[in-house]
Amino acid sequence: MKKLIILFISSIIIFNSSLLYGYSTNPEEFVKELVGEAIGKLSDKNLTKEEKKEFVEKVALENVDIKALSLYTLGEIRKSAEKEDLIKYQNSFEKYFLKSLTSRLTDYSSSKFEVTSSDKKSANYTIVNSKVSPGDGSPEIKIDWRIYTKNPDQPLIRDLIVEGLSLARTQKEEFASILSSNNNDIILLIQKLDEFVNN
Repeated sequence: MKKLIILFISSIIIFNSSLLYGYSTNPEEFVKELVGEAIGKLSDKNLTKEEKKEFVEKVALENVDIKALSLYTLGEIRKSAEKEDLIKYQNSFEKYFLKSLTSRLTDYSSSKFEVTSSDKKSANYTIVNSKVSPGDGSPEIKIDWRIYTKNPDQPLIRDLIVEGLSLARTQKEEFASILSSNNNDIILLIQKLDEFVNN
């Protein structure tokens, strides 16, 4: 799970924010505004690490469709799992996801972020294309945002595609590997998530 955690830390965590300022419901503007405030918050030297952690957790809960991600990453087993086990899994996934985001907080004030285009795929989905130029001179990174717009008043992030790699799909494949190696035992997957959270 460490590889995926690093991907999430280097992308989702630095590009989320809160709804405190009533961000635009237009997906392209939504992403621009989220990133702008997130970079400002995580670069604020007056905020403690704990305050930044609380900020990241809050914005993730408000702006990322964690419930949908949890079900997608579980794969087909979600259709046959006991309801009680599914609820336990979703609770463990949320804690795992939030810890992944907050396990390494970094100052991104010198990074340059730019939305380059967007493509409305359907009434429910828009892909927002962007690029990040790290301040340390590292190569430019292309990030595509999958924005869920079923409720047009509250866009939600469902996936990030970093240099062509879907983070949600990567997580799904990793969970599928764990499950297939353990007789599709969802309880064992829950235990793995809980171990990460508690360590």
